[in-house]
Amino acid sequence: MGTADALPGVSGGTVALLLGFYGRLIAAITALTPGRVSAVVRGYDPDRRGQAREALVEIDLVFLLPLGVGMVTAVALIAGAVSALANSHPVVLYGFFTGLIAASAVVLFRSLEFASAEHVLAAAAGTGLAVLVASNVIQLPGSGPLLILVAGAFAISAMILPGVSGALILILIGQYEFLSTELTAFLEALGNLVSGGGTIEAALEPGTTVVLFVAGGFVGLLTIARVVRRALEYRRDLTLLFLVGLVAGSIPAPLYNIAETHAWTTSVVVSTAMWALLGAVVLFGLDTLAGGFDPE
Repeated sequence: MGTADALPGVSGGTVALLLGFYGRLIAAITALTPGRVSAVVRGYDPDRRGQAREALVEIDLVFLLPLGVGMVTAVALIAGAVSALANSHPVVLYGFFTGLIAASAVVLFRSLEFASAEHVLAAAAGTGLAVLVASNVIQLPGSGPLLILVAGAFAISAMILPGVSGALILILIGQYEFLSTELTAFLEALGNLVSGGGTIEAALEPGTTVVLFVAGGFVGLLTIARVVRRALEYRRDLTLLFLVGLVAGSIPAPLYNIAETHAWTTSVVVSTAMWALLGAVVLFGLDTLAGGFDPE
């Protein structure tokens, strides 16, 4: 799931669905309430340990803990590769991502039904919103720490829907490369500290970014993820079309990263197209092996 969520166009929720624990994942996320978290934190009190134990069982910690460790490990490994490629081969990286996202949109849209004008409008609204955000016509409020918190909240919320990845959300709001670099710098600083050749100061700045992102993710689980879940329960068809529309509207987002370092010469366009084609082939191949992605 961590590897999937670290790659735009590939969804950790889809992996959970294919491996048969999507329902358990949603149940665990839904069970993560402020009340239960508070009960666990108060477990230091001997009189409250029974309640804390019950809350841990309801949260399904024996499932979430190993899942979380596995995801964090995978994301850390992917982040290092992304940081290196973003600096050395941005056309390769973001061209490949463009293909992944485009193929993902095709796979998801063909599994949904356009049975009314409402359906078309929902998909168009999601697509239009994503295009406007990707092109910076619409900008998220705030910057710096606030934007990192918002990025964490939205990215983690993508886990509940097969087909939408957290990395896609981060690319859409322009934080993917920055957060990958900060995570890599933090892990390197920690490694240097353990080996005795580093300083706390070197780990402090990237560590603050990582903590803010994780905190935003926790807030997202308690808020945005629940809003999306309720919307799916209320009007599943329109919500899915809107969310998949966000995927489609995100297709040009990686291209803006390429434009930051390269002029759109013929060779750059051809190279981007070739890597995008490879990304699309990979996604369609995964779709075929998995027997088809289903956003339901």
